Amino acid sequence: MNTQTIIQALQAVREQKPLVVNLTNYVVMNNTANALLAIGASPIMAHSREEMTEMMSFAGALVINIGTLDNVWTPRMAFAVKQANLNNKPVVLDPVGCGASRLRTETSRQIAKAANKLIVRGNASEIIALAGEKGQNKGVDALDSSEAAVDAARYLVGEYQCCVVISGEVDFVVTNEGLVQLRNGHAMMPYVTGMGCTLSALTGAFAAVGEETGLAAAAILGVVGEIAAEQSKGPGSLQLNLLDALYQFDEETLVQRLKLV
Repeated sequence: MNTQTIIQALQAVREQKPLVVNLTNYVVMNNTANALLAIGASPIMAHSREEMTEMMSFAGALVINIGTLDNVWTPRMAFAVKQANLNNKPVVLDPVGCGASRLRTETSRQIAKAANKLIVRGNASEIIALAGEKGQNKGVDALDSSEAAVDAARYLVGEYQCCVVISGEVDFVVTNEGLVQLRNGHAMMPYVTGMGCTLSALTGAFAAVGEETGLAAAAILGVVGEIAAEQSKGPGSLQLNLLDALYQFDEETLVQRLKLV
């Protein structure tokens, strides 16, 4: 996993414009759709079981975000994962609030177990809870450091044969091949709702073109977050500047600013 991998993945997304199917929460649909458009992908917020078989036959990836979970969404998510498996498509799981309630924890584990080509993207507390340990969270917010979740992420990689992205002050990408740290981003980013959800959606775009580790999305959003924060007075303008920075993002910017360890 290196800078060239990220550059090639970005080029592929912009050339192929993959369709990313999102079963995501009501809070972030607009944010994540706009972020996917800005990076060059094609988003669709598809929640109907009736169209999912057809949709997953030609989409590039499926993103499952459990943020506004209920007994209507859960069977839809399970069916969507089944269709993704049948079509050999990657599934990105964002286990929002995993550990905050039994429903969220059990649903997250069911989806992780069901998906054949899985990428998990969550904050430290969610990753720890998904692995069966006791994390510290307050609703959907993490109270654990990303470093504290590395062992849990390694467990998930082995248990589900997946890749794991831990979001935090330092982002970690954990795969069978090892671990990468990303030290970009900005302290203002957690003050915008759905920033992690945006990362999950972008992870789906890159997975659709074959970058299934989560590295490219995490690296690019971290750098873009820094750039947007430098131009912003607060979280409101950060949201707008983030989309502009995603749209304008290029290879030169990545090489100059990426902090990959």
